[in-house]
Amino acid sequence: MALHCSRACRQYLLHLAQDNIEFRLPEIKALLSLRGKQFCPAENFKERSPFWVLNNVSEDDVLSIMGRTVCAKSVFELWGHGRTPSELQASLQKYPTDDMAPFIQKESTYKINVYTFNKTLVFKDRIKKIDALEFLPFQGKVNLKNPEHIFCLLEDYGSDPNNIPDEPFYVYFGRWIADGQRVLIRSHSVKTRHFIGNTSMDAGLSFIMANHARVKAHDLVFDPFVGTGSLLVACSHFGAYVCGTDIDYNTIHGIGKASRKNQKWRGPDENIRANLRQYETEKFYVDVLVSDSSKAIWRQGPLFDAIITDPPYGIRESTRRTGSQKESSKSAEDFGGESHVPVSMAYHLSDIFSDLLSFAAHCLVIGGRLVYWLPVYRPEYREEIVPLHPCLRLVSNCEQTLSSHTSRRLITMEKMKEVEDSDKQALVLESRFSPYQGHNAFREKYFSGITKRSGKSDGSTLVNGSD
Repeated sequence: MALHCSRACRQYLLHLAQDNIEFRLPEIKALLSLRGKQFCPAENFKERSPFWVLNNVSEDDVLSIMGRTVCAKSVFELWGHGRTPSELQASLQKYPTDDMAPFIQKESTYKINVYTFNKTLVFKDRIKKIDALEFLPFQGKVNLKNPEHIFCLLEDYGSDPNNIPDEPFYVYFGRWIADGQRVLIRSHSVKTRHFIGNTSMDAGLSFIMANHARVKAHDLVFDPFVGTGSLLVACSHFGAYVCGTDIDYNTIHGIGKASRKNQKWRGPDENIRANLRQYETEKFYVDVLVSDSSKAIWRQGPLFDAIITDPPYGIRESTRRTGSQKESSKSAEDFGGESHVPVSMAYHLSDIFSDLLSFAAHCLVIGGRLVYWLPVYRPEYREEIVPLHPCLRLVSNCEQTLSSHTSRRLITMEKMKEVEDSDKQALVLESRFSPYQGHNAFREKYFSGITKRSGKSDGSTLVNGSD
């Protein structure tokens, strides 16, 4: 297949980060779908590779992706590629001169970088590789500090750090277009955030969830287990209006013991709204409520463009809902007033997920997405235990390993149709929609695994569970 056919047929090279590998493809697909485009990789696509070649996209498309992605580092307009220097040269010489012309003029300035994956080259070897590109018709001047155009030679030495070859497996050359938004991982780190809790979601994963949900400007996004609002922070960054609920009164109101080391109590302005103010997105804050997610408080009908949440797993945050095993002799009116403290009872994980999917099916707009974390006991995992609903389509299912025996899976679902009577019947009659009761034993299995490791702490223990 020819590399070049016209300006519309240009190929683009994505350079991806090698963390959260399973989350990368669903993120890029979601961001492309916001542009009305499908993911069309070149031949010999390898999902775990740090380099992906994209077809059927424009420069505006990839600029849109890089304006949001935290999984991709950079994108390049691909001018040539090959397995050997000679293949690379032949490929570059086929690239249309007319397409090169705007970037190689006499009046322009440029520089060439060399990037190697899984190998470090000394400065002398880098210079040699740049000198080997002298056949390219550059007419401008080299400017290392502030060039108009940046080009990059990218070499892939495989993924095995114990078996690094002398020569790269594959080489790419292209014009740098843009970097991704990985800077957000540091700028929004929970270490520097005003209000945090024991289960505050990692900034990188929060932005990944927002991208999987295709959150965009003017959307209304809801988190039914909002915690300290990490997911609201990420969604508001993309211009969405955000709201949430949580059963924990102290967390919603920012009172009680602090989660930070060397701080006993939370300060007077530690709350979710203050977090959005910290990142200058307070204007997108709708509100948060103290509410039990198992109880219906919203009007019937589609309300939200996206529902993004991290339900409690019973590890660092208890799984509770209001209610009692005993029959109450008092009417609801008798429980009014500020002095009433609702009785709580266990809220099984299987019920949490069943209620969450039902809520999404009723309250999402058509095409809206539900993104949530599903904790699993790895020895028992199979695809059939992922909760399903007749109105929701499973879009992606990505694993984050927590320990040798536990993990959590980021589930993304999309609403396809409104709920009908036949769907309610299917939930009762069809076994594939029945809640998986094995989820309810996750806490016991999690701690049994820790006990089996003779009390040693696992470095990848559960980080979140209600934020």
